Order: sequence, then C-alpha cells, then structure tokens
Amino acid sequence: MNIVVASDHAGFALKEKIKDFLKEKGYSVLDCGTDSEASCDYPVFAKALCKEIKEGNAEYGILVCGTGIGMSMAANKVQGIRAALCSDYFSAKFTRAHNDANVMCLGARVTGEGLAMELVDIFLNTPFEGGKHLRRIEMFEE
Repeated sequence: MNIVVASDHAGFALKEKIKDFLKEKGYSVLDCGTDSEASCDYPVFAKALCKEIKEGNAEYGILVCGTGIGMSMAANKVQGIRAALCSDYFSAKFTRAHNDANVMCLGARVTGEGLAMELVDIFLNTPFEGGKHLRRIEMFEE
C-alpha cells in the first residue's frame, strides 16, 4: 500500500518518525515535504499531498502540523478528500469505519509520538463499513 505524508515545520520531526514507522511496517512512503523545521506554509504541503491521492499515487495520506487543525482545514478544501483530525483511538478507528477518511491529520504539539504511531496503525488497518455510511458520504461529496 502506498502512503503519502506531508507536514509543515511544526510537524516535521513527527512526520519523519511516522515515515520510519510506515517503512518498518512494509508500506511504500511518498514524502511531499517539508524537509526541515524552517518556517513554511502548511497549505502548500496539504495541497501537494491531496494531489497525490487524487492522482492515484497513494491510497491514504497523513498530514502533520502543530495542532493538526490547519492541515485538516486545508485538505478538506480539496474535492474528494476526507481529512480527519485524530487524537484518540475512537476517532482514528471510526473516521475510517464510518467516514471512509482518506487523510489523517495529527498535531505534533498535542499528540505524543507513541500515541501517534498507534493512531496511524489503527487508521490504516480499519476498513470502511459501507452501507448507510456510504450514503452519507455521497451526500457531502455532491
């Protein structure tokens, strides 16, 4: 499975750890930046990640900024992207199971490294349930 990752300066260190974690798990990882902790604009990287998903180069994306809020707002402006800010087990599981999210957003300043890896694992390994949830997704994709 191909996973695309991106971050701003605040999320850079956690993004790098997530990349290592994903590679250890056998995922193919595409990195859309940033490449340092130098100040940068998160919407640029959110758009780059979303483009990779829309073009079919990755099944899922993981965006990291300071809180995860800015990245989720930027990503959700892109048609066909369903980005969810996750900070606990329940949200990581049910955003996939019920919302078929294709992008997970994390806040490096509010989510510890160990928890972040567990949330990534839950997100990537939870299948979409379909059924009534598909109907609801179709409603907001119109």
